[in-house]
Amino acid sequence: MKRKQTTQKIMLYLLMIFISVITVGPFLITLFMALKSPGESIYGTVYPTDPTLANFTDSFSKANFGLYFLNTFIVTAIAIPLNLLFCSLAAYPLARMDFRGRGVVLSLIIATMMVPFQLYMAPLFQLAGELGLRNSYIGLVVMQVATAFGIYLMRQAYLRIPKELEESAYLDGANRFQVWYRVALPLVKPTLVTLAIFTFMGTWGDYLWPLLNSTESSMYTLSIGLAQLSQNFDGSNLKLISAASILTTIPTLILFMALQKYFISGATDGAVKG
Repeated sequence: MKRKQTTQKIMLYLLMIFISVITVGPFLITLFMALKSPGESIYGTVYPTDPTLANFTDSFSKANFGLYFLNTFIVTAIAIPLNLLFCSLAAYPLARMDFRGRGVVLSLIIATMMVPFQLYMAPLFQLAGELGLRNSYIGLVVMQVATAFGIYLMRQAYLRIPKELEESAYLDGANRFQVWYRVALPLVKPTLVTLAIFTFMGTWGDYLWPLLNSTESSMYTLSIGLAQLSQNFDGSNLKLISAASILTTIPTLILFMALQKYFISGATDGAVKG
């Protein structure tokens, strides 16, 4: 019996090592490629023999990634608080208020998650042009202001709050907005952090909508800049592409590692049955 348990543990560890190599391996290879000096061959050894940060600095000076980074940061910084505000406001009535058609409204919101963006991007592009939202930060942010996923996630989190807490606040003279702001919202902070991470990832790595809405290079985001750099691939700029890819990925990794414990607990809040 003991031998069987030892064998199972060994197999489990081997499986975990295999998954780790598959997951982390490509990132490390890209990092090693980015650290190679201009004189090193991209087809030589995997490890850089003369590590340098020149490719990272060149991505800002030659590929204009400084501007792309700034645009992406501004769009993300605007999108996250707006998404948290509107999703949490829209979700609370669906979780706590009884009104006619609540189930229909919730069903329609969830149904929009099944519609691919490619299906309505053409009329959305035309509407953005008519409203003067092209080549503007507002035009880039508008797609992330409120999402069906965010509304559903926040609703599920509100359902976990005991109704007695809110009823006590009503007895103390609080109105509905005060109950939401002072009672419900502080209790769903882990879910808010989870939604913030999802919004950050969706906005930071968004490619199709910024590509459609930005016709001027001055409004390009990191995803578009990286794609254009990759399109001009001739073998010699692979190190530059690798460095730009690492720079694009690092903020997401830092945010996730810093807020990992909130992300896990917040994700489980959405597991309650509605």
